[in-house]
Amino acid sequence: MTIAHTRRPVLLLGVAAGGLTAVLAACGGGSYGNSTGSASTAPPPKSAGSGTQVTAQLTDFHIKLSTGTFQPGRYTFTAKNMGQHEHALEIQGPGGENRSKTLDPGQSTTLTVTLKSGSYKVFCPVDGHQDLGMKTSITVGGAPASSGTNTSNNNGY
Repeated sequence: MTIAHTRRPVLLLGVAAGGLTAVLAACGGGSYGNSTGSASTAPPPKSAGSGTQVTAQLTDFHIKLSTGTFQPGRYTFTAKNMGQHEHALEIQGPGGENRSKTLDPGQSTTLTVTLKSGSYKVFCPVDGHQDLGMKTSITVGGAPASSGTNTSNNNGY
């Protein structure tokens, strides 16, 4: 009978340890505060069925994209008119020509495009806005576009 009394506490201890292990495992997966684990605390890039998400802030008279690195694939550009004038977003390049609707100040819209490798022009197609500086370029499948590169053959003169 002494053996039966010894087994009961050992059995209860085993059940308690198993339950504690399950509780700790359930609580230990988060990344709070100063986590030293290998998990990244940065949110993953937003990529859904509508493609990788890119924000295009349209102001008077500038376009700011949320990323400068593009790989071939499907993208959804969210154009936000943060200026005082009407604006729109147009993307021209190897993947074709795509244009958003014209936005009043404060409005937003989305433009979903499939980008192929190559160089693209991104600009505001509203009359005269491109000439006022509402333009940029992107390179898909390579290094980010650089506006300071001189490709002329006149040795910098």
